[in-house]
Amino acid sequence: MFSFEKSFSTFSVNDLGKARDFYQKTLGLDVKEQPEGLDLNLPGGQRVFIYPKPDHTPATFTVLNFQVKDVEAAVDELAAEGVQFEHYEGQLKTDDKGIAHGSNGTGPEAIAWFKDPAGNFISLLKER
Repeated sequence: MFSFEKSFSTFSVNDLGKARDFYQKTLGLDVKEQPEGLDLNLPGGQRVFIYPKPDHTPATFTVLNFQVKDVEAAVDELAAEGVQFEHYEGQLKTDDKGIAHGSNGTGPEAIAWFKDPAGNFISLLKER
């Protein structure tokens, strides 16, 4: 098996300036500008790299998950910053705040999704 020292995830955006402001100012993350894009330096030495792509198409799946102690408090805090949460009906139903509560005993205890300025899905979740 091959060996490696570190790994990190990447995804694209259509406007690096809007992404920088969102991830740095709205979410309060440590963002470092690089010639090729943005480094998100996360707790525990984790890293995500965001790069500009003129013909960007938003991901239809979650590109970044933030584990939190209290999803409702995190949703309230981000909503106060202007973040809009997704709402779903049907098999995956969210409450008025956009939080899906795990009722069948599998998956996270609670999860809520929102989009970055480029339309990429991000979640807040609390594991069981």
